[in-house]
Amino acid sequence: MEKCSSIDSALIAPCGMNCAICLGYLREKNRCEGCNTDSDNKPNYCKSCIIKNCDFLKDTVSQFCYECPKYPCKRLKQLDKRYRTKYAMSMLENLNFIKQSGIDKFTESESIRWKCKTCGGLICVHRGYCLNCKQI
Repeated sequence: MEKCSSIDSALIAPCGMNCAICLGYLREKNRCEGCNTDSDNKPNYCKSCIIKNCDFLKDTVSQFCYECPKYPCKRLKQLDKRYRTKYAMSMLENLNFIKQSGIDKFTESESIRWKCKTCGGLICVHRGYCLNCKQI
């Protein structure tokens, strides 16, 4: 697996998830290409994601949930609660950062926040360590 020094903005999902730190994206076998792709390698729960397939999202300019008139919707609140509890990360905080500071500043911040200090790879949000070198 190659080291990653920066995170591509195309890897930021409409809900605020940074797909670059997702286990599905980081793993080598059956690798997901991220929420914003039409890849067949996406898990079924990602393909049928209520948020990604939301009709309101299609009407936004930014393609992020923060622009939706129902923001934050019930599903996004549930997702945010789960990620706050299990992974110490917030979709709502991510979306608010993007709205206030822009996608470039967000990806720059995420590249620093999730960078492995040992090998320069990315820490997996779902595992809590770098899948390259297994360090925290």
